[in-house]
Amino acid sequence: MRIIGGQVFDLEKGFVERDLCTEGMYISENSGDDVVIDAADCYVIPGLVDVHFHGAVGEDFSDATAEGLQKIADFELSEGVTYICPTGMTLLEDQLTKVCQVTAAHRKSNPTGAEVVGIHLEGPFLCVAKKGAQNEAFLHTPDVAMLRRLNEASEGCVKLVTVAPEEPNGIEFVREASKDGITVSLGHTIANYDIASEAYAAGASHATHLYNGMPSFLHREPGVIGAACDAPHVKAELIVDGVHIHGSVVRTTFKMFGKERMVIISDSLRATGMPDGIYPFGGQEIEVHGNRATIAGHPETLAGSVTSLMGCMRQAVKFGIPLADAVRASSYNPAQQIKIDDRCGSLEIGKEASIVLLNKDDLSVKKIIFKGNEV
Repeated sequence: MRIIGGQVFDLEKGFVERDLCTEGMYISENSGDDVVIDAADCYVIPGLVDVHFHGAVGEDFSDATAEGLQKIADFELSEGVTYICPTGMTLLEDQLTKVCQVTAAHRKSNPTGAEVVGIHLEGPFLCVAKKGAQNEAFLHTPDVAMLRRLNEASEGCVKLVTVAPEEPNGIEFVREASKDGITVSLGHTIANYDIASEAYAAGASHATHLYNGMPSFLHREPGVIGAACDAPHVKAELIVDGVHIHGSVVRTTFKMFGKERMVIISDSLRATGMPDGIYPFGGQEIEVHGNRATIAGHPETLAGSVTSLMGCMRQAVKFGIPLADAVRASSYNPAQQIKIDDRCGSLEIGKEASIVLLNKDDLSVKKIIFKGNEV
């Protein structure tokens, strides 16, 4: 396949006009067949990578059903999100074990849709004060043995775990989970700057939906946000759905951290791609109006987003983030965080040919190619 005439994403240069070739499922120096795709008036970008989202089209990852996970994967691919790390809620270990087992079985079933490349355990190792939409009844003290049992049930698929490091055993949890090769993120936490800095020094390298579920960034109390910014190895998530974070804060945070350290996520719920209404959520209910989702009966408590990662990337551009930076934060940077950047997240020769063509005028999806095949 040869894609011609498009503005092709480049990690160093932004966008360059050049041909992009594929052979089989990989990006190659020369085309492996006679197929030519005209990408005039298009941006050519890598398939996106979402490392923090819960569901879509009426399905939730935490329901632990094979059919639901398949529907989610199909929807994500239709949005140009080609690699997904669906996220488990704060639940009892038995239910989280089922989530992990269903994920392992899905990966071995020759599935369609976006590739499920890992699991993000957002709970249950969080604090009560910043639980947000998580179910307080199921919170659990940071427990490395439990994490390892869940990872074993997933057959090594847990790639990211969120923890409140100020909780008992929190720092030791960070240290041991990092040794296991799992990316540790700080979130749903009241940790101050010193505790957060200690956790980042112990091996944590990620911040879960920065600003949400943590103390505010204050001039005398910088908290997790300041600690994350001060640790060069840390990348930070942002939910750029137009609801969770003001555009000025999105722009400021990109300046603070730099484009290399930002990870755009969707944090999308089962209501994504669905009409307004009431939906179940981790033993609770959420209420959706437009692009805003809140805990039912608590309109001040946001419960996640109803915008896909592609929609969040577009919103970042609307907020003034350069397209190349928004693409990087939605593809290469998250791929780095779950250690799959050797095969996806950019358009270099030898990477998997997961490619999205965007119309230049409105950044709508024109064409999706997944591992060398048109979707």
